[in-house]
Amino acid sequence: MTSQKLNSFLEQNLQDLKDNGLYNEIDILDGPNGAEISIQGKKVINMSSNNYLGFSNDERLKVKANEATDIYGVGAGAVRTINGTQAIHEELETKLAQFKQTEAAVAFQSGFNSNMGAIPAVMTKNDAILSDELNHASIIDGCRLSGAKVIRVKHQDMDDLRAKAKEAVKSGQYEKVMYITDGVFSMDGDVAKLPEIVEIAEEFDLITYVDDAHGSGVMGKGAGTVKHFGLQDKVDLQMGTLSKAVGVVGGYVAGTQNLIDWLKVRARPFLFSTSLTPGASAAIIEAIDIMSNSTDEHDRLWDNGRYLKEGLKKLGFDIGASETPITPCIIGDEKLTQTFSKRLTEEGVYAKSIVFPTVPRGTGRVRNMPTAAHTKEQLDTVLAVYEKVGKELNVIQ
Repeated sequence: MTSQKLNSFLEQNLQDLKDNGLYNEIDILDGPNGAEISIQGKKVINMSSNNYLGFSNDERLKVKANEATDIYGVGAGAVRTINGTQAIHEELETKLAQFKQTEAAVAFQSGFNSNMGAIPAVMTKNDAILSDELNHASIIDGCRLSGAKVIRVKHQDMDDLRAKAKEAVKSGQYEKVMYITDGVFSMDGDVAKLPEIVEIAEEFDLITYVDDAHGSGVMGKGAGTVKHFGLQDKVDLQMGTLSKAVGVVGGYVAGTQNLIDWLKVRARPFLFSTSLTPGASAAIIEAIDIMSNSTDEHDRLWDNGRYLKEGLKKLGFDIGASETPITPCIIGDEKLTQTFSKRLTEEGVYAKSIVFPTVPRGTGRVRNMPTAAHTKEQLDTVLAVYEKVGKELNVIQ
């Protein structure tokens, strides 16, 4: 017999979420995640994936994944520190360091694991972490796990950062102080003010940590937000995912050789989780090679992003202040946001609603993620559907 208290807790809280328009239903794809997807046999234009460059179903990556699987097997068979480090993993980390223009890099099983591993490995209960208030959940959890004092900084507010950095450092309470920020903020598409951040960090000797999950492959001609600003030698830790623009799975941290050596002996997800699969590692290497040798996919991504933004803005939608291809349509009310998303799907456009707790209450939005794989014809269809649904639900006039 299962616990009655557990069942009561689950039933009540699930119903509360459903009643308040906060319950997220998971849709199952029938095939690959591309510009067009099939959900329960219905084909829709996909505006919700993080597959920025269209690599997740790229034939070149699939060939390399299959070749590596034939050579190394389907799994590494152990954690990295026992005998789960294969030659393909060393090749991957060398390639990542070259791509990020750092001395070294370490690969993790996911971007979430990267933050859960790296932050607590560097910061302790004797330290303080200044964290942008809109940072990703994995940053928040990594900070909590470290035991360090977490000090929230107003979003992109450099005056607040300077004041809180000064207070933390001058107090003499902490051995180390870190400032951590997303490179590109995933819900609004704005870009961290890295030049100003680095200036403040140098003034107060802050450790700098940039989570570039949505910047890798997108900013800096693909090399990321730090490279976009030419600050590779000024940022201590560059973290990113290998599952978004790179199109596969995993995460990484790049920095000095000493930093990476430390993470390989102290980052718990690295120590206690089996390595990335050989096939995934080979596919990532191929994606990095493609990005290093050509900006074709990157340029198409940005062209499509601009095209969609201009179209939605012209129709009268509130698309916020995004500086990247990420294009939110801010609806506000949670229930209306979910209704809007469902109507889009019924009309052939899949754009998932995002509501509290992912974003603050009252700022529900439908987030659009144009990719390099979308055609202009598909984007025109998206705009036509947005106009129809927007007018039907009185979101636009």
